[in-house]
Amino acid sequence: MQSLTADAHGIPMRPTDSSHERIAPGEIAVGVVIGRASEYFDFFTYAIASVLVFPSVFFPFASKLDGMLYSFVIFSFAFLARPLGTATFMAIQSRFGRETKLTLALFMLGASTAGMAFLPTYAQGGLGALAMLAMLRFGQGIALGGSWDGLPSLLALNAPKEKRGWYAMLGQLGAPTGFIIAAGLFSILLSSLASEDFLDWGWRYPFYVAFAINVVALFARLRLVSTNEYARLLEERELQPTDVGELFKSQGRNVVIGALAALASYALFHLVTVFPLSWITLYSERSVSEFLVIQIVGAFLAAGCIVASGWIADRIGRRKTLGSLAVMIGVFSGFVPLLMQGGDVGQTVFIIIGFALLGLSYGQAAGAVTANFESRFRYSGAALTSDLAWLVGAAFAPLVALGLSAHFGLAYVSLYLLSGAAGSLAALSLNRALEIKD
Repeated sequence: MQSLTADAHGIPMRPTDSSHERIAPGEIAVGVVIGRASEYFDFFTYAIASVLVFPSVFFPFASKLDGMLYSFVIFSFAFLARPLGTATFMAIQSRFGRETKLTLALFMLGASTAGMAFLPTYAQGGLGALAMLAMLRFGQGIALGGSWDGLPSLLALNAPKEKRGWYAMLGQLGAPTGFIIAAGLFSILLSSLASEDFLDWGWRYPFYVAFAINVVALFARLRLVSTNEYARLLEERELQPTDVGELFKSQGRNVVIGALAALASYALFHLVTVFPLSWITLYSERSVSEFLVIQIVGAFLAAGCIVASGWIADRIGRRKTLGSLAVMIGVFSGFVPLLMQGGDVGQTVFIIIGFALLGLSYGQAAGAVTANFESRFRYSGAALTSDLAWLVGAAFAPLVALGLSAHFGLAYVSLYLLSGAAGSLAALSLNRALEIKD
């Protein structure tokens, strides 16, 4: 028997066969978490190595500070490449299908990350080694843009109305999961190897692991998106690629507002993960492996706060949740100098509070990305809005924060983070309908 269903905007969709087995949101959530965890592992592996390894291995001709800044320049390449990857792989999907696109993107992501394990050092390859590092980092960004599968949007659209905040946060758990695995590997290697061995070969091990993790994630996600049931749901929800030019012409305002609405969260993202690790490495005598353990504890706390954000958003609304967290992040920004210069205790407090705020805000960032698009633009719009959010909020955060703190003082890092909070509040004030629709 056929029955009419309606999309998130109440618009009737084509008849569907009610005899089909209903796909549980929890099953979609599993695929989202596995996929995002593998992507974040790749990116955090690179991020941690850009602090602990690359200044010595690829920029030995520069001071330790300058080498780290150069490393952070290449760090930003992946975020610059993401929109290009999204547009390119959307075209591949339109021509060859979703499974082909996802397979190519995840193999490219795994190959780009694992390829870094085989790079020659600057002493061995000179400028060629730097060029290969930059190309592989750019490849990571292209692949990550191409790995968008629409599952987060599908999860939001199929979640019960009263639990949309809860289901929106599930995919965000991939971030702390990826960080915990990457930081754990580096902490073990640092504590168990001599410094010379770590810089010679030990740092390469996490990059080897990345390819295997991506293969597991690929099959976990293909198991979902290649089935008839999921293909039917994706088609019914109009989660298909659309022309980028048409998207920006029709939905450009939503793209910009969606990216800026979660700017505070994205700005904080690398200021509690990558930046403090670089600052500790340069200006503290504290053990780096022990500091990574503190960050891992913070990441577990962030995971708990991501879960809490779903409960909070379902009770007060996503817009109020994001706005309240933007204010709290703005207040937190004023304590950056005091905490980072407060010795082991102050730095630990910075990590714990920072990760907690990150979890609470980032848990609902995905909802900000997808909330206001017309249904036929949601698939491409969500992907490109996410790309823009990462580019504006996170791509240059380690570079800017370290450069400002090194040359002008930590107070300027406070201003940088405060500007992100102000950007979020401004975007939220322009969009009072943000808490609806997904």
